[in-house]
Amino acid sequence: MKNLIRSAVFLRPYIWQVFASLLMLLTITGLNLVIPRIIQTVVDDGLLRGDTVYLVRSALLLFGLGLVSALLGLGNRYVSEWVAAHVGYDLRNRMYDHIQYLPFSYHDHAQSGQLISRCIEDVRAIEKFAGSSIPELIRFVLLTLGILGVMVSANTKLAFIALLPMIPLILMTGWFGTKIGKLFFDVDMAVGEVSNRLQENVTGVQVVRAFAREEYEIQRFEASNKDVYRKWLHVIDEWAKIMPTTNWLITIGTILILYFGGQMVIDGTLTIGAVVAFNAYLLMMGEPAQALTGLVNAGGEAAAGAQRVFEVLDTEPEIRSRKEALVLSTLKGEVEFRNVSLKYQDENNHSLSGIDLMVRQNKIVALIGPTGSGKTSLVNLIPRFYDVTAGVLLVDGHDVRDVELTSLRKQIGIVLQTSLLFSDTIRANIAYGRPDATEEEIIAAARAAQAHEFITGFTKGYDTIVGERGVTLSGGQRQRVAIARALLMNPRILILDDSLSSVDTQTEQLIQSALDELMEGRTTFVIAHRLSTVRRADLILVMDKGRIVEQGTHEELLRAGGLYKEIHDLQLVQRDEDIEGVQPIFGEKPMHENTIYAGRSNSG
Repeated sequence: MKNLIRSAVFLRPYIWQVFASLLMLLTITGLNLVIPRIIQTVVDDGLLRGDTVYLVRSALLLFGLGLVSALLGLGNRYVSEWVAAHVGYDLRNRMYDHIQYLPFSYHDHAQSGQLISRCIEDVRAIEKFAGSSIPELIRFVLLTLGILGVMVSANTKLAFIALLPMIPLILMTGWFGTKIGKLFFDVDMAVGEVSNRLQENVTGVQVVRAFAREEYEIQRFEASNKDVYRKWLHVIDEWAKIMPTTNWLITIGTILILYFGGQMVIDGTLTIGAVVAFNAYLLMMGEPAQALTGLVNAGGEAAAGAQRVFEVLDTEPEIRSRKEALVLSTLKGEVEFRNVSLKYQDENNHSLSGIDLMVRQNKIVALIGPTGSGKTSLVNLIPRFYDVTAGVLLVDGHDVRDVELTSLRKQIGIVLQTSLLFSDTIRANIAYGRPDATEEEIIAAARAAQAHEFITGFTKGYDTIVGERGVTLSGGQRQRVAIARALLMNPRILILDDSLSSVDTQTEQLIQSALDELMEGRTTFVIAHRLSTVRRADLILVMDKGRIVEQGTHEELLRAGGLYKEIHDLQLVQRDEDIEGVQPIFGEKPMHENTIYAGRSNSG
């Protein structure tokens, strides 16, 4: 519940609208309290005296009060829903903005489906509670206090008798409120799991079809969906137990008023109109009282949603710019690792240990090694996707933790092994890092990445919409668009994480020739599995188990006779043994096809 109270901070920008809603609720409550008193006078004065004019006047008065109350109710509903819609809008934006700055270590463990569920379903529960349940709850409190005051002032004894059933009702509602919040939290977690199952299946639909696992995925989704169903049934079961009790207690109150009030009328201590008014007050309070369990139900759902929302909002970004961080101007591109170590969250062993490396500006550094050797982990430290566990990483002599993140990352171009494209035009995807780029600059970057020809082959050219994650393009086409996206930023530091893995031999030659020219004047880190890139590098790093085990040029490493030479010699042997048309693991085909090590580039 404390998280639900915390969410009230999002009402602050709309405080005047909230006051207007409260004022209308207060006025409606006052009008409702007047109506039973008018009924009392109608019974005691109009009916008993047979005053027709008085009855007509009272009827018109009741009609007018009812009309004003209805109009105010309509206005209050509009204002409260308007405020709730804006609160939901602000909260979703706040969630999305916060997620953008959460560290990679958070996303390494978070399920995207759960995040989607929190941003949509949980915020919707808070919005619904703010729009309809809170006004009803305030109305119930105001009406209860008003009725209590009127009834006590009219007849204290009968008021106490009439309100006796309200005591167990309030106690039961409080108990139900504490229990239902936990139940709804379980429901929300189960809904998040369903969302995650759906998101994974949609994303991996090609893998599912390729391995004919449709039935298996259907069963997995059905199991998650059934979990939601069971948890919802539990909530409904608990709610069904208390709802009849509420109705029964209100009925008990009416019986008590009729019995004891009737006795007072017989004794002459109370008028018939007063008994009718007392009963009207109790029935008036009965409607919101009966809805109270529903309000508590909605409050429990909103409280569970608020807990899940604030679990995300309370996660502090571990990697962010410090106060008075240095804003970098144009980088020279000098990168230095000083005894750097990196240990990922929840892992026992270091992914990088004792990395000492000095890379001068405008040099090409190639990284090779088996899967898990730390290649990608090393380059991920440069744009500060992760912070070093020990040691210092310097760019142009500045500790990356002391510089402003945006000014650092704006000068680093990255092309990953599997390049993500957004569901937008090809032009927008290329200009993603520089939305202000001119048409000429976009086309120039596409030409450099050997993408212009296939782009102009589409009917709409650069205005062609690519599907989700770029699925309408081939792997090589996606990769070339991603390379163009990186090149358009004109980065001082270029990181190529096995960026040629998805292109064919001919395209690789074209892109490689373009990259040779574009690497000039840039510090480039290449996670390379192709010998053509490795041989031309100014420095080759051979990594194994998070350490740099060898470094040097191609010729130096061959003369050293270590792991690099073993891999090189193995390629030559396998080339000679490639006699049955079988693709070798380390095949030395023409120079551009050579693979230095058969491992994934995202070795982390």
